[in-house]
Amino acid sequence: MSDLKLQERHSTQLPITEAACLQPDQVLDHLGSSPAGLTNQEASERLAEIGPNAVRTHRANGWAVLGRQFASPILILLIITAGLSLFLGDATNSIVIGVILLVSVGLGFTNEFRAERASEALHSRVTHRAVVLREGTTQDVNVTDLVPGDVVHLSLGAIVPADIRLLSTKNLLCDESILTGESLPAGKDPAPVAHGAALGDLASCVFMGTVIQSGGCTGVVVATGGRAEFGRIALGLGERQPQTEFQLGLKRFSFLLLQVAIALTTLIFIANLLLHRPLIESLLFSLAIAVGITPQLLPAVVSTSLATGTRQLARRKVLVKRLVCIEDLGDMDILVTDKTGTLTEGRISFTGALPASPDLSDVELLTLGLLATETDYAEAKQSTAGQNPLDAALWESGGAAFDPARFERLDLIDFDHQRRRTSVLVREAGGPARLVTKGAPENILALCGPTSPSVQALLDEQFDAGSRVVAVATRPATGLSSITPDDEKDLVLAGFLVFLDRPKANAKASLDQLAALGIAVKIATGDNAKVAEKVCSELGVISGGTLTGADVDALSDAELAATARKATIFARVSPEQKARIISLLRQSGGAVGFMGDGVNDALALHKADIGISVDSATDVAKDAADIVLLEKDLGVLAEGVMEGRRIFANTIKYVLMGTSSNFGNMFSAATASVVLSFLPMLPGQILLNNLLYDSGQLAIPGDRVDKEQLLAPSHWNIAFIRRFMFLFGPISSVFDFATFGLMLFVFNAVPGEFRAGWFIESIATQTLIIFAIRTRRVPFLRSRPSLGLLSASLGVVAAGIFLPLSPLAGLLGFDPLPVPFFLALLGMVVLYMVLVELAKSWFFSRTAQQAPPLTAPVRRRPDTHHISRRASRFSVPVVAVVPGRPVRRRRKAAA
Repeated sequence: MSDLKLQERHSTQLPITEAACLQPDQVLDHLGSSPAGLTNQEASERLAEIGPNAVRTHRANGWAVLGRQFASPILILLIITAGLSLFLGDATNSIVIGVILLVSVGLGFTNEFRAERASEALHSRVTHRAVVLREGTTQDVNVTDLVPGDVVHLSLGAIVPADIRLLSTKNLLCDESILTGESLPAGKDPAPVAHGAALGDLASCVFMGTVIQSGGCTGVVVATGGRAEFGRIALGLGERQPQTEFQLGLKRFSFLLLQVAIALTTLIFIANLLLHRPLIESLLFSLAIAVGITPQLLPAVVSTSLATGTRQLARRKVLVKRLVCIEDLGDMDILVTDKTGTLTEGRISFTGALPASPDLSDVELLTLGLLATETDYAEAKQSTAGQNPLDAALWESGGAAFDPARFERLDLIDFDHQRRRTSVLVREAGGPARLVTKGAPENILALCGPTSPSVQALLDEQFDAGSRVVAVATRPATGLSSITPDDEKDLVLAGFLVFLDRPKANAKASLDQLAALGIAVKIATGDNAKVAEKVCSELGVISGGTLTGADVDALSDAELAATARKATIFARVSPEQKARIISLLRQSGGAVGFMGDGVNDALALHKADIGISVDSATDVAKDAADIVLLEKDLGVLAEGVMEGRRIFANTIKYVLMGTSSNFGNMFSAATASVVLSFLPMLPGQILLNNLLYDSGQLAIPGDRVDKEQLLAPSHWNIAFIRRFMFLFGPISSVFDFATFGLMLFVFNAVPGEFRAGWFIESIATQTLIIFAIRTRRVPFLRSRPSLGLLSASLGVVAAGIFLPLSPLAGLLGFDPLPVPFFLALLGMVVLYMVLVELAKSWFFSRTAQQAPPLTAPVRRRPDTHHISRRASRFSVPVVAVVPGRPVRRRRKAAA
């Protein structure tokens, strides 16, 4: 061995590109490991030196949450305005803006930090494990505790926990799309590759974050954490999660308001200077207009809505991993789900054995079925834990009479989703060896001789009855000591094992509820098409057609995308076919959710916009999901969808009310400031007006939502908001101008009276109009607000009337008002609400508003979303991750 090789021996630093070119034993030698793995002491020492296998932290960071509160353009505008007001000597303005900032930031911080603490608790509860060899024995360890040199076992559906050099493989295919973008799975083999091969050509390695699509393998860990290829990508994205469509829409809306505010402020400031108004007074008034036109508490209202929604969903047994996923859930319009446990009870029972020949008894056929199971016979007889549902039902039914001592299993070929069968080489009481194969009837019959009409009729009868059927076939295997898939030939059909999984009693109601919400439900199952069709028929589902796995393979991507939109049932589909269907449904414009709970669902869960799993699911499935249901029930999911849509509807209420009334009031103030010889309202009064109004809006997150607003997904549409603002804003201004005329020409008001009158009229009209704008229906008669919103709004109006009449009136710059003003105010408020109702009826009758009001174009989540979701698996409470040098674990984390 060369001096260079001697220097490199027993080093934990080995590039994966170099490891791929070496022989497996050379890699083990370099890493100071062996086929038996590391010792526990070696693993502990390496973990202390190198650090955890992590690229993320999941501990709630209060300072980070606080910092994010100031990322809103609206709050940045407030901070700048407060600073300028203080600099210009207007302490009142600075105090009022400071109060607004404290309320907004305080509410936002409280709600988001609480949500992050809940997310931290969820992370701590869900652990991700890896099977490793240490000291020659199999151990189950946390993925974050893996170190270079660990020997790892991986099987179907597993997410590769680190960059690994393969030692042995078994029919291994790996989905590497998250790294390479290549949709087709990559075949893997332990043989070294040539030097200089590209990442996608390193067939002797599997990479962190990729998914085992079929087969299994054993390999040695070469790189962990930030040194792994996936780790480098995840670190490049930073700790922040990519923004959802909801967050992006919120940001676009904030920038729209910022543009309007800057334009209006500039025009007002220039106009006042041209009229020779004092510079400082003009600037302060302009800044007050800029603040007044923005809904200052929008960040607080949004975070309050999401936090309220999280608690509501938790009561409905829906756990949300990330706060903003609630809106994503409401956005869903296509749901692809498995059949077992969602449409059916999920309690599979064995109902009978149907021998294909009179020479074979029911008991003998059942025995063959028990032999062709993957678990140890003695263990399976004692407990069915960990078995697939069909095998478990078989053992529970016939295991009592089975004698494990009679049989010796010589070899086994595990079930996989390409072959759809399990084969065993078994010998009874020292007799000749026999091959027994059990699996999907179509696959088993293809390995037997010609199928007789009577056998086909028997099979069709069971499928038509909605039964799940497993075929069993056998042949002598004299002289064989091991088997390969090539030995699965020339079989003789022994018969069929029949199982039943009854439809859920409430499944039809749940499907009807989802249909009413505009969600197209599609079934993806590994079962026979006729069985799936029978279940759907019993539940009253109108099928748009059925595609089998063979049909899926025969169609191009373009053909499958068009056909999948119409089809309702996908039968006999493999995990990779499910994932392909999900990807194409997303590309055709749908917001696609996938609900699954098994290892074979992991690929599809990773591909979906919204991954949905259940608390009883496998770790792989729960890890891939955004939403975890505590009950596997479509009704629970429907409740979650409605909650997501309710949150968005209430957020939009605040946006529409705030922008229209604020725009109207500030337009009125701007116009009056040019026409009048005095300012229509002092800067502090404008800010106080907005603070009162916005405070009342904090009750919106708990408001009721009309049923029709929940029937279809809604999205941000800036054009719609702009149209709404430019219609209802000027209506508000008309009544402001009427108030100006009343105060000037009827009551001959001095500036203090004028400001008091407009302050009260403004707060009354823009607050009470909430009840008209919050619904498309006739308010109060056909759509009742929540008690909280009603109380808050009336309280704000009462405070707005009280302040100009209180002992604080002089300090605030108000003079007393004559009693007749309040009678005129009552008449104006009634007339205003009538006019708004007429305008609302006209506005929503127009063609542009006939579709769901905020329809968005096709949206596709970027790859960064899926990378960040996958990266959450490699997460520890506190860790410093720095690419290119060892990762040091802090003492707190190690404890």
